[in-house]
Amino acid sequence: MFNIFKKKSSDDENKKKVDDELKGIPGAENMGMLQRIAMKKVMKMNPKEREDLMRKALEPKNVQKNKKQILEMLEQMEKSGQMNKHQVFEAKKRMGLL
Repeated sequence: MFNIFKKKSSDDENKKKVDDELKGIPGAENMGMLQRIAMKKVMKMNPKEREDLMRKALEPKNVQKNKKQILEMLEQMEKSGQMNKHQVFEAKKRMGLL
């Protein structure tokens, strides 16, 4: 019998893949439902769309608006070993936070 509500197996595989990738992101367990949905949507985007989105999000006015949070996040990433001092310096330099 044909079931129109049955999900395709490729959809299940893609969903599982995105969920597994989301588990690998530090702090994902602390994300709210909307943040998880947004993160999954960004992860599913093709690289060009993702780059355009990040370029728009990292405009100087947006960076200055959230400067304190960005600096805290960079310090946290350095302490956890995700970035070394040079990488943090380069990130701050590129975002104009020095």
